[in-house]
Amino acid sequence: MITLSDAAVSVLLAAEPAEKCRLTRLYAQLWAEGGLRETGTATPPDRPARPATPVLRPPREMPKRSYGGRAGKVALLHALAHIELNAIDLAWDVLCRFPHEHMPEDFLSDWVQVALDEVLHFEALEALMRPLGAAYGDLPAHDGLWQAAEKTADDLMARLAVVPMTLEARGCDTTPATIAKLERGGDPSMTPALQTILNDEIRHVAAGLRGFRLLADRRGEDPGCAYRRVMAERFPFPLKPPFNHEARAEAGFERDWYEPLALG
Repeated sequence: MITLSDAAVSVLLAAEPAEKCRLTRLYAQLWAEGGLRETGTATPPDRPARPATPVLRPPREMPKRSYGGRAGKVALLHALAHIELNAIDLAWDVLCRFPHEHMPEDFLSDWVQVALDEVLHFEALEALMRPLGAAYGDLPAHDGLWQAAEKTADDLMARLAVVPMTLEARGCDTTPATIAKLERGGDPSMTPALQTILNDEIRHVAAGLRGFRLLADRRGEDPGCAYRRVMAERFPFPLKPPFNHEARAEAGFERDWYEPLALG
């Protein structure tokens, strides 16, 4: 019988985005129907399989995002689609890399749902690219998200602090401004997809927080202090305001956890 970690590893080993999405839908349905309840101990790859394109570059070599014209819109959609494809793998990686933590079923359910959400985001962004004559893989992309995963592969608490609680929380901060810029430029076509992504990111940050609090409690640490400690060790960069305090509060993220880590 296939286990949850077997399922997760099979997604990570699927190179083509369409297959990654298909498998995620299949396994999310099996989970919802009561299958995959055996966690298992399948070993994840160090890196997920990837298609031949896009070419991956260091983040510092990527051009600044543009919001104007066809080329700017394609570049923005491509960059966001790349983030969402990585997020599919990141969710499944959480489900198979840390079996020794014996996380409860609610936590596992959260991350199966996160993986499915990321599939829906990726597909929505792909659909917006098609009328523009573009597709995922047409442009280079950066490898920053998986670099963050590699730096936290040894500790679930660190993974939750850096990925959902910091990188996805950053998406909560920046997405409203992206929507506003596009609408000011007379292009509201991306608003429904971006609003859905924002709403789901809030839930993903909340899922990260729930898992982080549980682990902090197990380890006898104050969770706010633990977050700042982990960030100093694994993400020694100042956080960039302005923060979307409303979205973060909806996720249950307390300001005194993250504001001390801000620039200035």
